[in-house]
Amino acid sequence: MNYLPASSPAFGGKNFPKVFIVILNYNGKEVIKKCLASVFKINYPNFEVVLVDNNSTDGSFEVAKINFSKASFIKNEENLGFSSGINIGIKFSLERMAEYVFILNNDTEVDTEFLGHLVKVFRKDEKIGITSPVIFETQTKEVWFSGGSIKWSRMKNKHSQSIKVQDYYESGFISGCAMLIKKEVFKKIGLFDEDFFLYWEDADFSLRAKKEGFKNVVVSDSWVYHSEQSRKQNKRKIYWLVISGLVFFKKNTPFRWRLWIKFWLFLRKTKNKVDLLFGDKYNAEIIKRAFDDFKKAGF
Repeated sequence: MNYLPASSPAFGGKNFPKVFIVILNYNGKEVIKKCLASVFKINYPNFEVVLVDNNSTDGSFEVAKINFSKASFIKNEENLGFSSGINIGIKFSLERMAEYVFILNNDTEVDTEFLGHLVKVFRKDEKIGITSPVIFETQTKEVWFSGGSIKWSRMKNKHSQSIKVQDYYESGFISGCAMLIKKEVFKKIGLFDEDFFLYWEDADFSLRAKKEGFKNVVVSDSWVYHSEQSRKQNKRKIYWLVISGLVFFKKNTPFRWRLWIKFWLFLRKTKNKVDLLFGDKYNAEIIKRAFDDFKKAGF
């Protein structure tokens, strides 16, 4: 890596803080080369790349190792899911004195200046714990994420898709697609909750950080492009969205919303029973299995 020993006015006269970029890969042969190629073109001078592979079977891990030897590589013996897989990369980074850890999806491409913009914002407010770029859809160039909020009344989260005029602004949660986290956050709240296999772990982590006094912010002039690989509503995605959502609301629902959430869940389960009899049986069967497995797991 190319490290700059000189101080920079942009970073308060200090050396560029060390950032580890952690990318979790699972069967990403179609996207991983573009992702890593864009990462190694960024103009931030003090970063290292860690690729954690969840036992891919499509050769993507080998492709990455051959073409990007400057990265560090960790291969898991099984698919551990997002939280457990990314935690391995975070631990690796913190053990090597990372000041910041940037989590990045393997189906993304980054702007050359995105990382410097994210890091600089931390100098403006010591309470900032997590920063996010604005994330665009790669194909359409439309905004995919520019902030997020939890809709307690509907048991959903929502992505904002409009960029605010401020240099940076607070967000209810930060998407795990692309999030920069300072080391103090991990010291205070720990790693990602491994009760989440896929989805909702980012909202949970953001909320935990916020409860400990950290701010989650989006940085307007930092840009990343995301080719949403899970766009299709396949069985796997539906299952994990439902079960992880149930875990999230079980853990995090504020007291004032708890009675409503019980009623809302009753309505959802009733609708599921109706769908099994008269509606979309394909999706209804997947959703019922998620409800059943959530109950069996004893959450």
